[in-house]
Amino acid sequence: MKPCSNAEHKRPARDGRRRRLVLARAAVQDNRMQNREQRIVDTAVELARDGGFKAVRMREVAAKSGCALATLYRHFPKKDDLVVAALSQEARSLERRMRRQPPRGETALERITAHFAAATQTLFRRPDLAAEILRAAASDDPELWEKVRAFHGIAGDLVIAALRGDPGSTLEEASALEQTVCQVLQQVWFAALFGRLRGQFGDSEVSLRVRRAAELVLRGADLDD
Repeated sequence: MKPCSNAEHKRPARDGRRRRLVLARAAVQDNRMQNREQRIVDTAVELARDGGFKAVRMREVAAKSGCALATLYRHFPKKDDLVVAALSQEARSLERRMRRQPPRGETALERITAHFAAATQTLFRRPDLAAEILRAAASDDPELWEKVRAFHGIAGDLVIAALRGDPGSTLEEASALEQTVCQVLQQVWFAALFGRLRGQFGDSEVSLRVRRAAELVLRGADLDD
């Protein structure tokens, strides 16, 4: 058997270094892309403070965020994509907050009420953004609905966590009954949010309506502590 040459011994080491270099470069590029996208979304949200997302122009977003218009459209082909990105940002912010400081309460009803009160307050910190988020979340556009699915998933996880009193719980591991309860309460919440958006009532009324629904649903499902 012919012995391996020094060059053949060194080849695996060189290949390993090349792979690590490629991975490192890819990680840097991915990080730059994420930072660029975050800057674009932050700029769009800031511009929307005055006249809402309807008044935001993609060219202005590109100029203010310091990127070329072509780059902006490569990351966000439509304005709705910016709205969805802002929605995801708000959802992740809410999730981090709820994981760090879970809603308090001795019973499922108390925790559910506290959860939806905090979620409503978080969403309406920026009313104009809330309006666009609700429009996107309620859209019957299949493409847009697919993009906001992640938001509904995070929202569902947080409801189940509040229901169980366990910050680590998720919608995926919930029972069929728990998932149904979650779905009903979210539907009631969304309906109340549209009333809040139209100025028919405030945050306290949203919480009250969700609490009343939760009382009935939890009692019927025998899930209250």
